[in-house]
Amino acid sequence: MPDPLKDKEIVVGVCGGIAAYKAADFVRVLVKSGANARVIMTRAAQAFVGPVTFEALSGHCVWTHMFKGPHNGAFRHIQWAEEADATVIIPATANVLGKMAHGIADDPLTTFTLAVRAPVLVCPSMNVRMYENPVVRDNIGRLRQAGIHVVDPEVGSLACGDEGVGRLPRVETIAERLRCLVSPQDLAGENVLVTAGPTREPMDPVRFISNPSSGKMGYALARCARRRGAKVLLISGPTVLADPDGVTVIRVRTAQEMFDAVMAHADQKTVIVKAAAVSDWRPARVFQHKLKKAEMEPPLCLEKTADILQALGERKKDQILVGFAAETQDLQKNARAKLVAKNLDLIVANPVGQNDSGFGSDMNQVELFYTDGRTEAIPLMDKGALADVLLDRVLEIKNALQAS
Repeated sequence: MPDPLKDKEIVVGVCGGIAAYKAADFVRVLVKSGANARVIMTRAAQAFVGPVTFEALSGHCVWTHMFKGPHNGAFRHIQWAEEADATVIIPATANVLGKMAHGIADDPLTTFTLAVRAPVLVCPSMNVRMYENPVVRDNIGRLRQAGIHVVDPEVGSLACGDEGVGRLPRVETIAERLRCLVSPQDLAGENVLVTAGPTREPMDPVRFISNPSSGKMGYALARCARRRGAKVLLISGPTVLADPDGVTVIRVRTAQEMFDAVMAHADQKTVIVKAAAVSDWRPARVFQHKLKKAEMEPPLCLEKTADILQALGERKKDQILVGFAAETQDLQKNARAKLVAKNLDLIVANPVGQNDSGFGSDMNQVELFYTDGRTEAIPLMDKGALADVLLDRVLEIKNALQAS
């Protein structure tokens, strides 16, 4: 499935704050995602960034004056409002927030925001003392009550030299919030647990048993489930990936730590997707100091780790349980056996060792196995797109069970 922003009509309102230059990066993200971006600038915004910048990035003329400029029309605010799939105001200044909160429409942006019915996302950014002013806080509260979505500013160094809340979040964070707004909320009400990444089983302070899992598949599943309205908990082994926006993340290291974290939260979840590559074995003895070569006497004694998926299958009640199987041979035979043995609703099997998919890759090619004996081959695709396909299948399974 494509990026949720692809082919969406997004109106970007740029206000007169020092963070106005970041709005240009945001428009670039929109265009790269396949969205059609159109920009409205306040008069103050033009003191920070010129309209030509946004025209070059968006490919459209920028709306700067109510009754002047190309494509002028007395009802342009109505036309744009009807065509918009969403609106993002970045940065949202105290002045514009106050106007919006009280229905003042004295320029193109505030006139447009009164007319638009599609979701509106405002991104406040200002000095910490301005942001903490009770009047500004009250205006933001009014906007929330009116159904307008707010991306809270971050804490950090501000342009004026102060430290505190008021910093505009990363444009990627804002874009992810926007993706949630334009995505179907077909997972609303679901409480989803996803595991991701490898585990590391230590031998001593500097050596461990692990595998090449990057965690990308599990993170994509968590991110897509959140976009589609689910409440998501991600339990992750060691990865270099950033926490997905809006997802609660618990980071663990060993198989036992992952087992404990999963079991502590599993009963409250409606959907569990175990995408982590958990080590099946760990050293029977863990040394407290780095072993010297002379101290290493083969063979290395191993013991089995706890089987997380087996435990989940044994205690499963009214949940959808999805497992993964990474195989180098006999994929169908091993996947079917695991589906039955672990009491799964669906198993996702993928061959490992291929250069264009699997461990460490942004792409994946899998085969799905269902409890009724059906199989489904999914062609090579981006892991984000595959995550949406898998969540579609989870919904199909859930609906079928509810109908039976």
